[in-house]
Amino acid sequence: MNVIFMGTPGFAVPTLRKLHENGHEIKLVVTQPDKPSGRGKKLKKSEVKETAEELNLPVFQPDKIKKQENTEILKSYAPDVIVVVAYGQLLNKDILTIPKYGCINVHASLLPELRGAAPLNWSIINGNTRTGVTTMQMDVGLDTGDMLLKSEVEIDEDMTVGELHDILMHKGADLLIKTLSKLENNELIPQKQDDSLSSYAPMFNNENRKIDWNSSAKNIHNLIRGLSPWPTAYLTMDDKTVKVFKSSYTNDNPDCEPGFVIKANDEGIFVKAKEGTVILKEIQMPGKNKMTVEAYLRGNKLPENIVLN
Repeated sequence: MNVIFMGTPGFAVPTLRKLHENGHEIKLVVTQPDKPSGRGKKLKKSEVKETAEELNLPVFQPDKIKKQENTEILKSYAPDVIVVVAYGQLLNKDILTIPKYGCINVHASLLPELRGAAPLNWSIINGNTRTGVTTMQMDVGLDTGDMLLKSEVEIDEDMTVGELHDILMHKGADLLIKTLSKLENNELIPQKQDDSLSSYAPMFNNENRKIDWNSSAKNIHNLIRGLSPWPTAYLTMDDKTVKVFKSSYTNDNPDCEPGFVIKANDEGIFVKAKEGTVILKEIQMPGKNKMTVEAYLRGNKLPENIVLN
């Protein structure tokens, strides 16, 4: 197939590589513009761009893909299909109707569950025990197109979003290749999504990343692992913002207020939640590297009777 590939982060890289390995003719790779990064604000290439250059594939980085001149550029490549994986911009009808087989998206949830920007994170935060990837025939809505194929994975109660990401990016690549094969052979039966079963996976901000000690210990544990290693859950201790990367929890429910530090030792910092106890195991203090609580306590002592917020 003649393919235009659209993607930006590392999640999209295995799919790009699989397309190349399986002999598809990748006419163009479309990715987000280079962005300033780090203290020096040097321009940084997307992981998809780095991979495309490694594979000697042409790269296109429009600031706004919907501009008419950009649509004409895409048309000039006469693609059979446009493959979209975490590109980062919405496509309009003019683009969606360019390819013979339309635009196929690899989405990191079992649609119609968790439409939107952050399905990986929210599948864990919500306490789901299974998720997966879906290939979808794109339309003008937000992840509302007809479903093509799905691949499921189980989520255990200690899996982080980083671990889930690494599983699903390869699952998605394999599923996309299978989808294109069936598409060429006219073996796919598109299935409409039931909007009544849909849910939304929004982006993160300072409010929904902050630990709420008035929640249950299980929910707090899910939030921490659902945001680890990025964008990370956080708490406030002595007016300092502390990022939390790893935790566990128990059903122990001592008689003290939510946020109260019960004890701190090599196992972690034990904090009372509304229901149960959260054990913080890996943290990052401002200006410091990420470390285990055991390492932190070697040179620091928590104040007595402290309440986190």
